[in-house]
Amino acid sequence: MRVLVALGGNAMTSADGSASPEAQIAAISKAMEPVAELVSLGHEVVLTHGNGPQVGNLLVKNELAASVVPPVPLDWCGAQTQATVGFVVLDTLEVALRRRGLRRPAAALVTRTLVDRDDPGFTNPTKPIGRYLPQPEAQVLVDHGQTWQDRGERGWRRVVASPEPLEILDADSARALVDAGYVVVAGGGGGIPCVRDPDGSVRGVEAVIDKDLSAAVLGRALDVDVLVIATDVEAVATGWGTPAQRELGVVSVAELRDLAAAGEFASGSMGPKVEAVCRFVEAGGTRAAICALDRIAAAALGEAGTVVRPSAPSTEE
Repeated sequence: MRVLVALGGNAMTSADGSASPEAQIAAISKAMEPVAELVSLGHEVVLTHGNGPQVGNLLVKNELAASVVPPVPLDWCGAQTQATVGFVVLDTLEVALRRRGLRRPAAALVTRTLVDRDDPGFTNPTKPIGRYLPQPEAQVLVDHGQTWQDRGERGWRRVVASPEPLEILDADSARALVDAGYVVVAGGGGGIPCVRDPDGSVRGVEAVIDKDLSAAVLGRALDVDVLVIATDVEAVATGWGTPAQRELGVVSVAELRDLAAAGEFASGSMGPKVEAVCRFVEAGGTRAAICALDRIAAAALGEAGTVVRPSAPSTEE
């Protein structure tokens, strides 16, 4: 089967959140072990990943250097982190495959994602990113055209648009590689946010795209059978953080949507993941799963994590 594995950006940093190059290489090496296991089972594998910590590092460099050089725009940050994470994934996956006596061609594709140029977020941005800064430091970046808001005692924080992903513009290239037997890394960080102007030209824009929602779009474009979203918990849970907390096993899309509508999943964490797996299955995917990093292979087979099917009885683990 064809499996799309979405790795969280925090899965590519150390347990204490360090995003040093050494910490990222070590974390990505660990993440490639279950991916190599999937490949060893004979499945076609596509990888996508978050890039929050990696872009965060670039934003700090922007802030520190803003008085000297113009800040690098977010679409450029996305392209840079896709390439950086991509080549580390290729290097570490090769090692994990070799350990299993396997050789498999792999490629990392710098990928663009189309969004609506009329999205209201471009005129009224609300998605906070990066650090809090004192007003004088934030003003330097405002002078470069960025939007910052006063958040009271904590300082000022940048806000940007977070539009819906509409289309993976480079899906045909990714498909050609997958069909040729490659393990493909694509759509990192949700893809480089791009808009199409009235003359048909495409250009990058200052925005961030949710990588899980983008993964659902990528999965549809590549005719993926199974979407696995790997995160830092074993499964989706109701009653999170309370004595009534319960992990979900196999669940139907309808049941999961009912729980989401009841406010069970936080909008800034599990909510987008739940929405993404629902969209993927509703669009024709065989199943989707949300699981811990070390359970990727089992989750792809429907044997671990929260497994979402078009119609299935709900169980709890």
